Amino acid sequence: MIASIAEMRNMALEKEIQAFEAQKAELEKWYLGKYVVFHGSELVGAYDSVDAAAAEAVRRFGRGPYLIRQVGAPPVTLPASVLYRTVA
Repeated sequence: MIASIAEMRNMALEKEIQAFEAQKAELEKWYLGKYVVFHGSELVGAYDSVDAAAAEAVRRFGRGPYLIRQVGAPPVTLPASVLYRTVA
């Protein structure tokens, strides 16, 4: 079975989430309160604002996938309508 583009992006984002979780203790030690960007399993950088993190992520990786998280912040829960969009 061939994966759709949406499925491949979701799989790629899983890599970023796993990498963030694996490095969480170290990130909290050095980057607490900063916004970090992960692409694949690699930490790209830590930024003072979500805008700076997003600008760098878009500059380097276009539409993604990449993960931006604030270190030390509680996980964000998004409604399904934000997580998924239908493709016509």
